[in-house]
Amino acid sequence: MTDTSGVAAGDELPPLSLRITRADLVRYAGASGDFNPIHWSDRVATGVGLPGVIAHGMLTMALAGRLVTGWAGDPGAICSYGVRFTRPVVVPDDDEGALVELSGTVSELTEADDGARVARVTITARFDGRTVLSRAVAEVRLPSR
Repeated sequence: MTDTSGVAAGDELPPLSLRITRADLVRYAGASGDFNPIHWSDRVATGVGLPGVIAHGMLTMALAGRLVTGWAGDPGAICSYGVRFTRPVVVPDDDEGALVELSGTVSELTEADDGARVARVTITARFDGRTVLSRAVAEVRLPSR
């Protein structure tokens, strides 16, 4: 948890790097009910033109959300969160998996109707050096000073 009392526009969140393995995809499929074979079968994934098995987009989005909830210290402080999916995360069939690198910047501070401060956080998610989420933005209600 980070002290968010002195947050200012331009502040960077501590970066976060996470690995996604095929085992993670199996767990996510079970939790979400999304058993689409592009998330577990190389044959099906390549058969539909993908470079290999890909992570669920919502799993990638959730991992990017961890960057913000870890910084805020309270998942309930997130007022809104949205992304656009721009490129898949290809997950190899090995023990290392795919490395997703996450960073974030406080792009704006506003005041809510009740006087609370709200930080707009712009999130960057990269896999293999390329952006996988665009327009990734979370609004976080900051604790009172």
